[in-house]
Amino acid sequence: MDNMLNNCYSLLSLDLSYFNTSQVTKMAEMFYNCSSLTSLDLSNFNISKINSAYHMFGNCNNLEYLNIENFIFFQGREYGDGFI
Repeated sequence: MDNMLNNCYSLLSLDLSYFNTSQVTKMAEMFYNCSSLTSLDLSNFNISKINSAYHMFGNCNNLEYLNIENFIFFQGREYGDGFI
């Protein structure tokens, strides 16, 4: 899922509630430069196998609401600036 929505500047909303992420290992720059996105609910995402998620939300300057309540972060994985 690396770069999946990278540079979707005009993206305003997105329903990811049906995404199955249980086997995904990379989410780096997944939403990078989605500068019009204001709200994102990723509470259903399973990130147990993620080993790379750097810059996942980089340059999402208008993102006001981000639900990652079910994310469990594991030591030794590369999250970088993804969740800042």
